[in-house]
Amino acid sequence: MNKELFDYPLQDARGSTCIAQAWAKVPPTLQKDEKAQIIQTIKSELIKQNAVLVAHYYVDGDIQDLAWETGGYVADSLEMARFGKNHSAQKLIVAGVKFMGESAKILSPEKTVLMPDLDATCSLDLGCPAPDFIEFCNAHPDREVVVYANTSAAVKARADWMVTSSCALAIVHHLKEQGKKILWAPDRHLGRYIQDQTGADMLLWEGHCIVHDEFKAIELETLKAKHPQALVLVHPESPAHVVDLADVVGSTSAMIKAVVEGSAQEYIVATDKGILHRMRQLAPGKTLIEAPTAGNSATCKSCAHCPWMAMNGLQGILDCLQNQTGEILIDETIRAKASVCIEKMLNFTAEHPDLLAKAQHGFVKNIGAA
Repeated sequence: MNKELFDYPLQDARGSTCIAQAWAKVPPTLQKDEKAQIIQTIKSELIKQNAVLVAHYYVDGDIQDLAWETGGYVADSLEMARFGKNHSAQKLIVAGVKFMGESAKILSPEKTVLMPDLDATCSLDLGCPAPDFIEFCNAHPDREVVVYANTSAAVKARADWMVTSSCALAIVHHLKEQGKKILWAPDRHLGRYIQDQTGADMLLWEGHCIVHDEFKAIELETLKAKHPQALVLVHPESPAHVVDLADVVGSTSAMIKAVVEGSAQEYIVATDKGILHRMRQLAPGKTLIEAPTAGNSATCKSCAHCPWMAMNGLQGILDCLQNQTGEILIDETIRAKASVCIEKMLNFTAEHPDLLAKAQHGFVKNIGAA
C-alpha cells in the first residue's frame, strides 16, 4: 500500500499542482448580453427537459441565483442530493464537484444526473483512492468505518457510515458510547477535531482540503486584533490552530445561520469565499471579512476558493443540457452498497434530533452531557 496516498501532496501524477491544473479550466468571463442569453436558454431547457438545477454554496453567484430563480436549490452537498431525490424532476443538473453528483445519483438512481464538468473534483476525494482505502480498512477490521461526504462512491461502498460536517460529531459520539473504535477518512483536520471533541478512539486517514488547509492562525490573530468585535466562523476542515480561534465552528449551513441569526455586525469567515454570496443576500447589513490564507509576503491574503468549484460555469450548464454530456454513471453494485452508509446517516439524524442539535450548537465539547 502506498502510504504517500494518505496525504494528498497537492500534485497530480504529472507533477503539476492541482490548483494550477484546475484554474486553467475556469470558464471565460461572459459579456452581459451573452450571459443574459445563456441564462434565458438554460431556463427554457430546464422546463423543456423536466430538469432542476441544484448548486453548492461555493459555486459562482450567478449559478446560485439561477438555481433559486428556476425552482432549484442551493445548499451543502447532502441537502443538494436530498432535494434532488424529493423533487419531481427526472433530470438533475448538479453544479458542484463530482462526489456531489455521485451522491445525487446514489440517492436517485432512477434519475439522470448531469454535471457541467466531470473533471471538477475534490482534493479529499483524490487523496483517498478506493483501492488503497479498502486495503487500509481491511487491515483494521475491528474498527467502524466512517467516511466524510467528500469521497467517491467506491469509498462510500466500503464504509459503515457516511457523515457530513453537520452531523459528524453526533454520530461519532453515538458510536463512542457504543464502545466502537473508528476508522475515519479522509480529512485529518475534521477527524482530529471530532476526536478532540468526543474523545473517541479514531484512526485517521491523512487527507486534507486544499482550500481549508491554507488558513493561517497567525494571520487570523492579526485580523482579529484589527476587528475585535467580529465573530470568527471556521469550518472544521481547517487546521487545529485556526479552529482554536473560532467563535463558531460548523458546516456551511451552520456558518450561514450564525451570520443571519447572530447579533454581531462583523464576521470573519474561514471557508471557501463562494459562501459569501449567500451570506450577503441573507444578511445584507452585516460586514463579512475573508479569513487570511497567507502571510505578509504573499500577493494574495485570501485565496480561499476551490479551483474545481470554479470550473462550474453557465456555458457548461447549458452544454450539458443541450448535449446530455457530463452524466454521472455508477456501477449498480457500488451504488447499492454506498447507499447503505448514507441511509444510515439519514435515519440517525431523523431519529436523534436532540443529539444532532446539541452537536450543532456551537460545536462544543461534551455533547453527551446534560
